Amino acid sequence: MLLEGKVFKYGDNVDTDVIIPARYLNTQDEKELALHCMEDIDINFAKQVKVGDIMVGGNNFGCGSSREHAPIAIKASGISIVIAKSFARIFYRNSINIGLAILECDKADKIQAGDLLSVDLDNGVIFNKTQNWEEKVPPFPEFIQNIIKNNGYINSIKKQLGGN
Repeated sequence: MLLEGKVFKYGDNVDTDVIIPARYLNTQDEKELALHCMEDIDINFAKQVKVGDIMVGGNNFGCGSSREHAPIAIKASGISIVIAKSFARIFYRNSINIGLAILECDKADKIQAGDLLSVDLDNGVIFNKTQNWEEKVPPFPEFIQNIIKNNGYINSIKKQLGGN
């Protein structure tokens, strides 16, 4: 799976309360969550993000509460992948479960807002087209790649069982 997009860049310890503020947790509507994604840290994010864009963070991205609303809001906003130096473990697993592609990359701090990235998920290659460098990262095992390709764990299971 090849992904390409413009970077929205954030720092260390971006917590789930910043990704989707608690005042919007009274809805399960993905489009509504997307409208408020990142608004407490980047008021213009929801207006500027385009389908396929890429979010980049520093260390401990997605820390805080275990709410699935956070990766859902990111994915529903159009972000194709989140790249960070490291992820909070519950955010990491919630992202995979809902089919949001994520990758850990030691060079995430070298990526700048507005850079154009190309990411080969199958082979674990991040290419920064703006800065002209490439970084190899461990790709997900095939079963996790299938979860992401099938738009989440439940859809992946349905497909394996021959359902829609």
